[in-house]
Amino acid sequence: MTAFTDYLADHAEQLDLGTLAITRAHGTHHPEVFEIRKRYETIRDRIALANGAQPQIGDELARIRDLTNGYTIPDDACPTLAATYRMLEEAHRIYESANEGR
Repeated sequence: MTAFTDYLADHAEQLDLGTLAITRAHGTHHPEVFEIRKRYETIRDRIALANGAQPQIGDELARIRDLTNGYTIPDDACPTLAATYRMLEEAHRIYESANEGR
């Protein structure tokens, strides 16, 4: 495993629950959370299929970054949304760090 896949494995339950919870709590005022959830599921599924290798998911992470306006936490965010965005941001940082110069 890589640092990135290790991080996601360590936070899988929190991210899975968090990305689902924010669709229910914030979907009305922040419809982008539905696509964030979809992109997270794609990342999760690609990791499962990669058998320990680091999957190519840079486009998915970049899209999540765009959807969140650079992981900016909205003023009306609940603690779950804030924590989910922070975990996604950290996962993205680890992924980019591991892929510098490639």
